[in-house]
Amino acid sequence: MIISSSTDYREAARRRLPPFLFHYIDGGANAERTLGKNVEDLSDLALRQRVLKSVGSVDISTSFFDEKVSMPVALAPVGLTGMYARRGEVQAARAAAKKGIPLTLSTVSVCPIEEVQAAVDRPIWFQLYVLRDRGFMKNALERAWAAGIRKLVFTVDMPVPGSRYRDAHSGMSGPNAPLRRMIQAVMHPTWAFDVGLFGRPHDLGNVSAYRQQKTNLADYVGWLGQNFDPSIGWQDLEWIRDFWKGPMIIKGILDPDDARDAVRFGADGIVVSNHGGRQLDGVLSSAKALPAIADAVKGDLTILADSGIRSGLDVVRMLAQGADGVMIGRAFVYALAAAGAAGVENLLDLFAKEMQVAMTLTGARSIAEISADSLVKAVAAA
Repeated sequence: MIISSSTDYREAARRRLPPFLFHYIDGGANAERTLGKNVEDLSDLALRQRVLKSVGSVDISTSFFDEKVSMPVALAPVGLTGMYARRGEVQAARAAAKKGIPLTLSTVSVCPIEEVQAAVDRPIWFQLYVLRDRGFMKNALERAWAAGIRKLVFTVDMPVPGSRYRDAHSGMSGPNAPLRRMIQAVMHPTWAFDVGLFGRPHDLGNVSAYRQQKTNLADYVGWLGQNFDPSIGWQDLEWIRDFWKGPMIIKGILDPDDARDAVRFGADGIVVSNHGGRQLDGVLSSAKALPAIADAVKGDLTILADSGIRSGLDVVRMLAQGADGVMIGRAFVYALAAAGAAGVENLLDLFAKEMQVAMTLTGARSIAEISADSLVKAVAAA
């Protein structure tokens, strides 16, 4: 199979993975309207082609929170990444470090904090959920800091789990789920040997380290459901702000008022995100939500954006809408599932080349020169 885009990696991942895993990463909430709009609204933004602008060379490097990065991209936190490739979080972290960008490790990763950070010579970022078990949260923060991690991504758009209908149909959840998953694994022998057999242990590494007992896939949905905390408010995060001495990024902002609250709270950054369309179906796409948020808080903190980004062109579009950088989730997991670390490296090379082409043809020589002028302005109806 010829690989030339994240779409190709998606198809390769679909072929290789048991359906319960493919649909878990590929699906969204309810009717998946927001999932679709994330991609559609972003791709509908027309880039403004310019010619004879003496662009010469293009520099796609920038900085996040005083950390130099080769391009304005970070790998987003994705739960269970270690089920998509053998010790998947380690492979993804190595690929990201090799390409000069950070990986954000999910709270519910298969590989624990210490294993992933020890595998690379570049500090990773760590993502934490708001959970009822404050002891777990404190333990995770202490372990992350001790491992050398200094960037905390705090996810706030998951006080309750979204309604993901695909999971019940695919075998991730629902009746006879363990048996269905086992049958699917047998029917996908390449994955079964590489990940199912040699990728063990298959548990939530960070949760198991705290509980001192294995927390496997069968416990995953139940443990999360019991620990999400819908009663959380900004005041409940103060202890984390006081405890964590490094940059703190609030992930899951879709409204300008919430972005202003993040500034007042003292956050160093936000991620404009609807959780990839996996939480509340029917909300704005990140591409639609971003401009108003940028108008409200640009310059007060670092603005990242995710959801719907499938190419380097999409990165440029998000930057033109007001983001300082982006996170990519599904795209890198597809590549990881299809070809391991080499797939992620190749995907990041594709993103870099696509960014360079887009910047050259829109007249931007550096990240700082990407602006609203890089897009075609909407024409008002007569």
